[in-house]
Amino acid sequence: MIFLAVFSVAYSLYGGLKAVAFTDILQVVLLVFGGLLLSYLSLDAVADGKGVLGGFGILTDKMPEHFDMILSSENAHYMSLPGISVLIGGMWVMNFSYWGFNQYIIQRALAAKDIKEAQKGIAFAAYLKLLMPVIVVLPGIAAVILYPSLTTPDQAYPSMMALMPVGIKGLVFAALVAAIVSSLASMTNSISTIFTMDIYSRFKPNKSQRHYVHIGRIAALVSLCIALIVAQPLLGKFDQAFQYIQEFTGFFTPGIVVIFVMGMFWKRATSMGAFSGAIGSAVFSLILKFVWPELPFMDRVGLVFLLCLALCYFVSIAGKPNTNDSSVSLEQVSFSTTKSFNVAAAGVVLILTALYATWW
Repeated sequence: MIFLAVFSVAYSLYGGLKAVAFTDILQVVLLVFGGLLLSYLSLDAVADGKGVLGGFGILTDKMPEHFDMILSSENAHYMSLPGISVLIGGMWVMNFSYWGFNQYIIQRALAAKDIKEAQKGIAFAAYLKLLMPVIVVLPGIAAVILYPSLTTPDQAYPSMMALMPVGIKGLVFAALVAAIVSSLASMTNSISTIFTMDIYSRFKPNKSQRHYVHIGRIAALVSLCIALIVAQPLLGKFDQAFQYIQEFTGFFTPGIVVIFVMGMFWKRATSMGAFSGAIGSAVFSLILKFVWPELPFMDRVGLVFLLCLALCYFVSIAGKPNTNDSSVSLEQVSFSTTKSFNVAAAGVVLILTALYATWW
């Protein structure tokens, strides 16, 4: 963790988002091709050298339940993927929050030279995301057969990397480190921007750009130090770190989505209404967590979103409307999408529909 933090600081504090972008290009190419190679090797190993199709057929025959994309309530992992809720409800709240209202993600779209380029990047990212079942899930299922004695799920992928040739394994591991550092750098860059421009600049206005950059670097460094201290006690005791991160962010995600949705589409919303939605998200989530523990966290996210939406609405109605319209004018901005983007979007929908129809 110390190495990753120092590595992240070494280039992100001075290179900024540009350094993150160049690193992303390199590590994505290596990770995608390395992941596809690992999937090929794992399926071939399952089939004992009889090829990818043979290995895939063995996995579907021996472990059909591992391909289920909609789990029944009797499934041991129902609390993580609660049935039809993977298509409706809280899943949409989590997705809208991450892909639409998360500064860590949208900073990449905002860095594009124009809207058309941003749309191309979003479409490309969607297709990269569709590769995740092939790159990540298939080797994980194969690990159940090849390494049945693993004690925790997080050991599966590192164990499967033993199948890769030494040189390529090193490249993929380097790309994996680069991906982790890139994520760290993106998050610290977001923290730096939000703290400096949304908080610090309000108390210290009219300072030079050099001064704000300096403050942003300090904020990024402090945030990394805090993350380094709390990482082990928060994540070290869990078998699946990703699952913990999803549930933890689910405490705040509903309120974030409410703030953005109400702020973008309802001018009557007030700052107090937004604040109540943000606070209500954590409060409602904690209450439901202890009062209704058998409720899957994904369903809890959807329910808390509706509660926060209602709370924001009633608090805004009860308060005084804003007399000054300080919203950004969008009259000169065109949000029309190109034909190629529409075709790409339709392709994503069709592929997802086919996947869910096949492994319902």
